[in-house]
Amino acid sequence: MTRPLRLVIFDVDGTLIDSQDYILAAMRRAFGAAGLPTPTDQATLGIVGLSLPQAMEVLIPGLAQPARDRLVTLYKQSFLAIRQETGGEALSPFYPGARDALDRLDRAGYLMSIATGKARRGLNHMLDSHGLQPLFVGTQTADDAPSKPHPGMVLNCLAATGVDPRDAVVVGDTEFDMAMAVAAGARAIGVSWGYHGAERLERGGAERILDRFEALDEALGDIWETA
Repeated sequence: MTRPLRLVIFDVDGTLIDSQDYILAAMRRAFGAAGLPTPTDQATLGIVGLSLPQAMEVLIPGLAQPARDRLVTLYKQSFLAIRQETGGEALSPFYPGARDALDRLDRAGYLMSIATGKARRGLNHMLDSHGLQPLFVGTQTADDAPSKPHPGMVLNCLAATGVDPRDAVVVGDTEFDMAMAVAAGARAIGVSWGYHGAERLERGGAERILDRFEALDEALGDIWETA
């Protein structure tokens, strides 16, 4: 019997690459330029994964839309400036085992896609910097679908590949990733090295939580055995 097409959809920040320093620096610079009190690092990392308008609303509830839009613009400008000053996200390291895991899944014949709160421009820069473009059959960004945890990114990935939801797994580090997967009817694997702890990942619907990338292959096999 032919094995069905199977799709692994990865988050980026906090899952594949450690871009924490870029995110925190850009947020501090954006809020400073807006003349607003800077969120704590914990608060900033807690909204990683959301699209920027939603993230700013969480950081400052009830913020008027013009002020929110200005913060979004300032953050994008700050991130771009920091990238230019430091040499780019190529300096953001992979989490241990991440690149090897991608190569293993590719050799094993799995399809792979990305679902990220990054903007399209930022994602393309990251993929080009790390030479990842050829590994993914599709990518979804904040420019392509509503913010996580809305299922739109996953649904778009499924539509593009023809994969059944139960043959797709989202791998991410936040509650938003897990809830997005569940809402789309896909499976959900959380990783412990990102921005949300185990309790939040489980609340979002994580079926497994990994402590190292080397455990991903076995976790995928176990999940699809129970599909």
